Amino acid sequence: MFDILAITGPIYLCIALGYLATRRGLFERGDMRVFGKFVINLALPALLFNALSQRSVGEIFNGRYLLAYALGSLFLLSAATFWFHKLRGESMSRSAIMAMGMSCPNSGYVGYPVLLLTLGAPVAGVALALNMVVENLVVIPVLLALADLDRHEPGHWHKLIVQTLQGLVRNPLIIAIVAGFMVSALGLHMPSPVSRTVTLFAHASSALSLFVIGGSLVGLQLHGLKSAVAQIDIGKLVLHPLCMLAVMTWLVPIDDTPLKVALLLTGAMPTMGIYTILAQRQGHEGLASAALLVGTMASFFTLSGLLWVLRHSAGWLA
Repeated sequence: MFDILAITGPIYLCIALGYLATRRGLFERGDMRVFGKFVINLALPALLFNALSQRSVGEIFNGRYLLAYALGSLFLLSAATFWFHKLRGESMSRSAIMAMGMSCPNSGYVGYPVLLLTLGAPVAGVALALNMVVENLVVIPVLLALADLDRHEPGHWHKLIVQTLQGLVRNPLIIAIVAGFMVSALGLHMPSPVSRTVTLFAHASSALSLFVIGGSLVGLQLHGLKSAVAQIDIGKLVLHPLCMLAVMTWLVPIDDTPLKVALLLTGAMPTMGIYTILAQRQGHEGLASAALLVGTMASFFTLSGLLWVLRHSAGWLA
């Protein structure tokens, strides 16, 4: 068990340090937005670019991984939306936001550090890039479109599509992925000063991203949302990895064991850090904040348990 804690311990100690430093007043909660912008706009893009540009396209592109991740997430979000909207009588916007909490993992802030310590930098970097492609091009746009179904403004769909495409074109993560693929495909080599600069920014991503998660949790409260929060976090921490396992077992087998582990662990990550921001547009930021708080804390135990199972199951982790 100590080898598992050696993986999860540093992750959640960094989160705890961010929480304590902000709670004690060393940093303001608003400072986390600045740190978060640095991670999203510079550190993570640098990490993605490094991971992709330094490997061949054949090593990077894995259609089975992309398909399995997309199918597992789409299946869960569809089932969750149906459950909340049709069977529980929730509005479509609230149902979609709750489904978002269940099917959108924190691949960058928590996922990459966990994969880095578990599988190593090459696999973690490639898995992060593939995750970002599916999340930004498929899962999040679908959920935002579902959340907007309650709105009936003329021409709203046209505006939504245009806004989504504009957002993707300007997204630093997508730009880094495209640039990394191009450099890899063309066989280009970055000048040493440029390469080292990018690497310096990439190395800043792991610790700072975890620190941001911890600091962002300060002040979040449940506000009587225990039932909804429990459903979201059980869906995220239990059902999402089970969906990934089911897809890999019966629909899209993945031969590469490290990537198979990466996909399963990705599904088991807590909800993405920008969940509250995306939910705010629909007026459900309170629910999203509470689910993010509880899920992030609970994931220490669920991730540690999953890693222990993988470590003691043949064919997964050595």
